[in-house]
Amino acid sequence: MNLTEKNHGQPANVMATILQNLPAEAEITRVEYEGPRIALYTKKPRFLYEHNFIISDIVNLVKKRVVVRTDKSIRRSEEEAREIIGNAVPAEAGLQQMFFDDALGEALVELKKPNLIGPDRDSSTVNLVEETGWRIKIRKGPPMPSNTIQTIYHIFKTGADDRERFLREAGDRIFRIKLSSDPEITIHTLGAFNEVGRSSVLVTTPESKILLDCGIHPGQKHPWDAYPRLDWANIEFDELDAVIVSHAHMDHHAFIPVLYKYGYDGPVYSAEPTLPLMTLLQQDFVKIASIEGSNVLYDMKDVREAVKHTITLPYGLVTDVSPDVKLVLNNAGHILGSAICHLHIGDGAHNIIYTGDFKYGPTMLLDPATSNFPRAETLIMESTYGAKEDIMPSREEVEMNLVNTVNKTLTEGGKVLIPSPAVGRSQEIMLVLNQYMKNGALMECPIFLEGMISEATAIHMSYPEYLARGLKSQILDTEENPFMSEYFTNIEHASNRDEALREGPAIIMATSGMLEGGPVMEYLENVASSEKGKIVFVSYQIPGTLGRRVLDGARQVSLPHDGGKIRIVDMRCAVEKIEGFSGHSDYNQLIRFVARLRPKLKHVIVNHGERRKVENVTNAVSRMFRLPTSGPDVMEAIRLR
Repeated sequence: MNLTEKNHGQPANVMATILQNLPAEAEITRVEYEGPRIALYTKKPRFLYEHNFIISDIVNLVKKRVVVRTDKSIRRSEEEAREIIGNAVPAEAGLQQMFFDDALGEALVELKKPNLIGPDRDSSTVNLVEETGWRIKIRKGPPMPSNTIQTIYHIFKTGADDRERFLREAGDRIFRIKLSSDPEITIHTLGAFNEVGRSSVLVTTPESKILLDCGIHPGQKHPWDAYPRLDWANIEFDELDAVIVSHAHMDHHAFIPVLYKYGYDGPVYSAEPTLPLMTLLQQDFVKIASIEGSNVLYDMKDVREAVKHTITLPYGLVTDVSPDVKLVLNNAGHILGSAICHLHIGDGAHNIIYTGDFKYGPTMLLDPATSNFPRAETLIMESTYGAKEDIMPSREEVEMNLVNTVNKTLTEGGKVLIPSPAVGRSQEIMLVLNQYMKNGALMECPIFLEGMISEATAIHMSYPEYLARGLKSQILDTEENPFMSEYFTNIEHASNRDEALREGPAIIMATSGMLEGGPVMEYLENVASSEKGKIVFVSYQIPGTLGRRVLDGARQVSLPHDGGKIRIVDMRCAVEKIEGFSGHSDYNQLIRFVARLRPKLKHVIVNHGERRKVENVTNAVSRMFRLPTSGPDVMEAIRLR
C-alpha cells in the first residue's frame, strides 16, 4: 500500500492513532486535512461503509471530524458516472439533476421522489459508490430550480483546484499545535452595538481571531458609520482564523467580500442554506450599486471568492474552527438557515452564545429558536424589539390584521404594495396570504412576486429540512407545496411589470423591504400616488432608510428616475405597519430566552438595538436575574476572562 501521511504540524499521535486503526483491507491512500475535517482517501469505499464502526471508533479516539473520500484513481469520468447513475435510478423516482463536486469527490443526485429508490437505499448508494468511484448523496430536488444554487455549483466546478488548496490550508491552520494555554478571551465590538446594522464582533484568544458576522448599515452613507470598524480593531485580514455568519441578511454579511478583496483567504462558516441566500443578496448588491453608479465596495469576483471559501455546516454539528475554538450552529428561528452560534473556547474554559437575530417563538415558516445549550457563560443577545412596549400580538391576531387591511384596499379596487426582504419575511407572508385566500377569508386576487423573491423562495424549497416541521412534511411528503400556489405570479423581468401595474386590485411583493432601491421603487411610485393604494410594512425599518421615513409619515419622497434624475412623489396612499411578523423576538421572548439560560450564565452583553431598547433590556436582565449585564457601544473591548 502506497500510504502518504500528511502531518502539517498536527500532533503526531492524532495521525498515528488514525493510521493504527485503519486495517490494510481499507486500502487507504492518503490522509488529508479538509478544512475542519480529516479526510481518508480509499480505494475500497465499500469496506469502510460496511464496517462503519471503524470510522466511529476513530472519531471517538481523536475527537475530530473524519470523512471517507474516494481515491481519484477509482473515480469514473463524470460522463460515465452520469450514465451509471441514470441507469440505476428508477424512472418513477424522477431524476432531476446531478452535480459532481470535483474537490470533494461527491455526486449530488436530486430526485423528485427519492423514497422510490427502494427500502434498501443505503445498499443502493454503496453500490453506486463502488461502481462510479464517487461518493453519492441523494436528496429530494426542489419543484423550482434555483439559479443561485446553479451559480454556486458552477463556481465550485471551475474553482475545484482552488477549493482543494484552500481546504488543505484551512486544515493546517485549524489543527496547528497550540502555542498557549492562556484562557484570556476578549471581544471587540465592531458594529451593531447601540444600533441596528453592520453587525460584527471580533473574538480573540492568544491562539485565535474569529469574526462573528461582518455586515453593513444600509441606512448610513459615511464609511465610519456604514461598515464594521475593523480599522479600530487593528487587525490584518489574513490574521483572521475564521468568519462565522449567523444568517443571510445584508447587515450581517454584506461586507465579507471586502475581506477577500483585501487579503483574507480563510474560511467563512455558515448553515447550509445561508450560502445561496448570502450569494443571492451579495450579487444583487453589486448589480444595484453598478446601476446606480454609487461606490462599489466589491465586484462579482470578490463574491465568487467568498463562495469558494465558504464551509457550510448542518445544525448541531461540533466543528473545530481554530486550535482552541469549536463551533456549533443552532436554529435561530429568524430566517432560513439562521443560526445561534455557540463557541466553545479552550478545554472548557469559556462558552459564548451569540444569538445574531433570533425568534423565540414559532411561525408558519420556521420552528422557534433553540435554547438548549450544554454550557453558556457569556450571552451576546440582540434587542431589536427590546422596549417594554414591544409586545407582539398573538399570531392569529397578527394574521387577521394583515388580512383585514389588505381586504379593505382590495375591495375598494386598490393595490397593496408589501415591501419585504427577499429572504424570510417574504416567504412567511406568502404562506399567510395563500392560506387565507384558500379558506376564503382573503379576497382572491393575483399576488405578484418580483424575481428576487421568487429566487429566494426557490432556495427555501431546496432546503425543506430547515423549515418548520409541518411545512417540511408538506413539501417532502405531499404534492401540495404552498410556495407553488396558483395565486402567485412571478415577475421575472422588468418588461413584465406592466401586468402587476394594470388597473384592478392586486397584491405586489417586492424588494427591498426598507425601500432602499431595487424593484420596489418602480411600484412605490405607482401605488404611492393613488389614494386607493396602500403600502403595508411587515418588517423592521432601520432609522435613516426611506422605509422608516415613509412609516414615520413623510408626505413626499424623492425617487430615482431615468437618467439619474430625481422625481418628487406625493404620498397619497395609505401606509400601515403590521406588527408581529417580525423574525425577531419581542420583549417577552427576549426575557424568556435569558430565563432559560440563566442558571449557567455569568455575563450578558446586549447588542443589535436602538440605544433605548438596548438600555431597557440591559436594565431588565440585570434586575430580574441579578446577572452582570452591559450594553456597550461600537469600538469597545470587553475582557471575558
